[in-house]
Amino acid sequence: MRAFMVAIAVSAASSGVCAEQSSFEQLFRNRTMRIDYYHVGDSATELYTLDQVYEQGAWAGSTTALIDELNLGRCMVRVFDLATNRLIFSKSFDTYFGEYRTTDAAEQAVKRAYHESVLMPMPIRKIQFTIESRDKAGILHRVFDAVIDPDGIDINREGPRGDTGVITFHQSGDPHRKVDVLFLAEGYTSTERAKFESDVKRFVTLMFSQEPYASRRDMFNVRGAFKASTESGCDEPSHGSYRRTSLGASFDSLGVYRYLLVEDNRAIRDIAAHAPYDALYILVNTKRYGGGGIYNLYCTTTADNAFSDYVFLHEFGHSFAGLADEYYSSTTAYNDFYPTGSEPLEPNITALLDAPRVKWQQVVTQGTAIPTPWEKADYDKMDSEYQARREELNQKIAKTKREGGEAGELQAESDRMAEEHARKVDQFLAASAFAGKVGACEGAGYTSKGLYRPSVDCIMFSKGVKPFCKVCEAAIARVIDSYAR
Repeated sequence: MRAFMVAIAVSAASSGVCAEQSSFEQLFRNRTMRIDYYHVGDSATELYTLDQVYEQGAWAGSTTALIDELNLGRCMVRVFDLATNRLIFSKSFDTYFGEYRTTDAAEQAVKRAYHESVLMPMPIRKIQFTIESRDKAGILHRVFDAVIDPDGIDINREGPRGDTGVITFHQSGDPHRKVDVLFLAEGYTSTERAKFESDVKRFVTLMFSQEPYASRRDMFNVRGAFKASTESGCDEPSHGSYRRTSLGASFDSLGVYRYLLVEDNRAIRDIAAHAPYDALYILVNTKRYGGGGIYNLYCTTTADNAFSDYVFLHEFGHSFAGLADEYYSSTTAYNDFYPTGSEPLEPNITALLDAPRVKWQQVVTQGTAIPTPWEKADYDKMDSEYQARREELNQKIAKTKREGGEAGELQAESDRMAEEHARKVDQFLAASAFAGKVGACEGAGYTSKGLYRPSVDCIMFSKGVKPFCKVCEAAIARVIDSYAR
């Protein structure tokens, strides 16, 4: 699952003054400024308020690509030199709040507050820090601004606490010219550090076996930050189970059984401050199926499920590359996630508003109809039966565990059914007349009608370790290349 993103139409006024050519050293120190704030609201309103500004370790990002050219997030931070009004830094991103505001509770005007952070290089002079948010038409509007003095006495310069160990798994070079991925240990006790290291190594090997990561492995640095949890695992509210862990990861996020997220942003950022990072991966020490990913925030997966490899790759596609979910039949908490009549910004789904032309036109397989008449009715029949049975079993498992019973047989049945269904889906999609082709297949972005994905199958569509489609692969490569210049 992932955060809401729609099409953008940015006016000159919204964009601000274009950045002039200046060297990094003229604008910034090689340190990190972390700006923490609260994001409060419901479906109709949002409010931002500054919390704390920190000076932290060396800046991990590029020193040359300081202006975001990807525009993949619902939010955009723009930073201006206060004296000259020159745009000196920008970054697009998504938020947990952005997902919450599409839920039933938010539509009923139940307001919630989320703690969020923006990281940027430490400016030399005072800055105007601004946040912009998209409306349903995709237009960015400024919703917050503050003047920040990097030399002010209110900047927190304490540095990270000494209770976190950093492990290097893959080193290619200078963080300024690489993608720095940082794994955070969640639900690993002090006696399970070796397991954390083994688990990360397994996932790093997996990532570098998959394109486009395999051919770009020398563009990555990978590290882990280990802070021991008091107990193994994570919270499972629907099971009546809670664990004392470093980050407080929890299933049932936004009321969805499999959705695994962390709401304690401050804990995440304090632990992550021990190492340079561009992308965060929270690795949760449990066997249960689940995960989550929000663009330029973080992603999660569990370590020991039969589908953990798939979840690892799928969720990183969301959080790192801004890819959309291509599936459309699984339960979610969202309402009107992609408003009708707007083109999703994500590179791998489309509303076909300019049909028969599609935004990935350059890779459409010659002779493939747009939209593509794939075997959707047969797939829907097969999948709907599975989704209904899965939901029934999940409810039985949760009820049994809450009541203190043993759900082992039910869980085993659920696991067998999931693996059998994944095999059936793979066989069905491999036999499609459009297997391996790029077109526009209806059904994507949690919507059966009106949204389209590039291919009948992809890691962003169905379970299993399989290739990304050509569109997703190219989108990921573009993001990697934007960091490793």
